[in-house]
Amino acid sequence: MWALAAIAGVGVVAVGLLPLPGALSVLSLVWPVLLFLVAMTVLAELAGAAEVFDVAAVRAARAGRGRTPVLFALVVVLCVATTIVLSLDTTAVLLTPVVLALSRRLSLPPLPFAMATVWLANTASLALPVSNLTNLLALEPLGLSAAAYARTVALPATVAIAVTVAALGLWQRRSLGGRYLMPDRLRPHDRVTFTVAASACAGLVPLLLVGVPVQWAACAAAAPVVVVTAVRRPSALRPSLLPWRLVVVVAGLFLVVEAIGPLFLDSVLGQAVGGRGGLGTAAVAAGAANVVNNLPAYLALQRAVPSHDLLPVLLGVNLGPLILPWGSLATLLWAERCRAAGVHVPWARFAASGALLVVVLLVSTVPLLP
Repeated sequence: MWALAAIAGVGVVAVGLLPLPGALSVLSLVWPVLLFLVAMTVLAELAGAAEVFDVAAVRAARAGRGRTPVLFALVVVLCVATTIVLSLDTTAVLLTPVVLALSRRLSLPPLPFAMATVWLANTASLALPVSNLTNLLALEPLGLSAAAYARTVALPATVAIAVTVAALGLWQRRSLGGRYLMPDRLRPHDRVTFTVAASACAGLVPLLLVGVPVQWAACAAAAPVVVVTAVRRPSALRPSLLPWRLVVVVAGLFLVVEAIGPLFLDSVLGQAVGGRGGLGTAAVAAGAANVVNNLPAYLALQRAVPSHDLLPVLLGVNLGPLILPWGSLATLLWAERCRAAGVHVPWARFAASGALLVVVLLVSTVPLLP
């Protein structure tokens, strides 16, 4: 996929569909997202090597007291809280290794816990402006403050989370019963590296809460971990830490969508949305997000629809990317973490269950919009 994205992105500029100044403008918009992606991936990889996630997994398992449903409930609460406060991408990068390490240590099937992470990373991202970059982009055209936005979407966001949790429990009910053996306490092999990496992950929270831009917060968190790793375990710093394939995919998607927008995409989306009402608009947005990624889909729809249709658009691009792996950056990050951990994702089943959930989500939340 990354090769196709690279060829398409370079191609639209080379043939003149997107003039160079336009391409540079797109990249100036997307570079904070790409920098965030790189920094968070490096942080997650090095924190994993420092056993941060293994220790966190053991502590969660001990808190569950051997009961699998209680443990799953703890994972759900953590996913929701992290997504709302720190963004869906942070959940995908930081929590996915935790839950995979957890299931591996307890000999539990990893897929239910992994699915909870990716589904809630997407569907809980409607709640606050910081939860999803699309929400931040929508504040100005909607004419809402951050607090007003949170009040406006509070009810549909709550229902979306509740529906997702119910779907997870129903789908994975056979895998979530019973008990597991309580693990012994785990002590990291390198206490210094572990302490620096764990502190960096925890320090990301206050940085974001005080308003530090996400890309600089991620860099500030990753930098000390890179330094201590370079001193104590330099062999862990390898080129494969950098998620260059994902960077290429995201940049290529943005360039292609920007190029084809004025040609036909804007008019196609405008006609698809026109006169359909809130549910139809949300459905179009969800479909567009799965085809071209939720962020470029939102940018295209923002140009194509009147401001009073933006709330259904936001519902669609937040709740919709559960079908195809490139529907959101969070899903791509999650898939990369699963691949790195050796967890097989059955993509046909992923798409089918995700499509059903998206339908239920849209039908249950769009009528709750003001």
